[in-house]
Amino acid sequence: MNIVCWNMAHKQESWRYLLETDFDLALLQEACRPPEDLPRRVEIDPAPWSAAELGGRVKWRTAIAVVSNRVTVEWLATEPIGKATSGELAVSSPGTLTAARVTPRSGEPFIAVSMYAELEGPLKNEGSWIYSDASSHRLVSDIAALVGRQRGHRIIAAGDLNLMRGYSADGSPYWAARYQTVFDRMEAMDLPCLGPEFPNGRQADPWPPTLPKDSRNVPTWHLRGRSPAMADRQLDYVFASRSLADTLSVRALNEPEDWGPSDHCRISIEVSFPG
Repeated sequence: MNIVCWNMAHKQESWRYLLETDFDLALLQEACRPPEDLPRRVEIDPAPWSAAELGGRVKWRTAIAVVSNRVTVEWLATEPIGKATSGELAVSSPGTLTAARVTPRSGEPFIAVSMYAELEGPLKNEGSWIYSDASSHRLVSDIAALVGRQRGHRIIAAGDLNLMRGYSADGSPYWAARYQTVFDRMEAMDLPCLGPEFPNGRQADPWPPTLPKDSRNVPTWHLRGRSPAMADRQLDYVFASRSLADTLSVRALNEPEDWGPSDHCRISIEVSFPG
């Protein structure tokens, strides 16, 4: 089966673009309400679309969409962490995580997670920088509820974490170390990062001066108003249970001609079930 992970940049145009592709399941971030005149039906998780209804801070939410008849899903209802009761999936920041139990036409079921880490800042008068490792750690904590045993779980979690792996925008070891803690926590839960990484995606050219020369990162985001050909930062990642890792092929569709209408490129996740 084919899965796409994509930050849609809250554009209705992105929904139309999505339906022009041959994917079975879409893990979406910054998704807006789809246009009513989509050319064909898409099954989307039933969460509300407005921030007020969600009860969170995000203006556009994560979503999971079924875009073929080759899979069926059971939505995993979420509740804000202050309202969730035992057995419910608590989400620290409503709108940042969507989950579903996915059953492919052939192969064993697994849990799919779409996640989005918010950019935040320190208290007033305490500084002016922005960061997303704090919100990323909240996502990791939320995902922990889906991990019921040390080994053998079946989870694919992907999305826009708004942080960089192995480097930082200013080349600071401080920020590189903070970012790495997110990947370390996922690894500790037996959910390693599977990329995307080179050669499964085009690398930045020119090479960013803050990126180590041996990095296998591939850019997945470009500044708005600039060409995708100038993209130089990877912000989007795929994590999967080690029991699934050998069945997954992850690729950044980041060639300029493949980029699409968002400032983020699409990430292809191909799952091959043993026959």
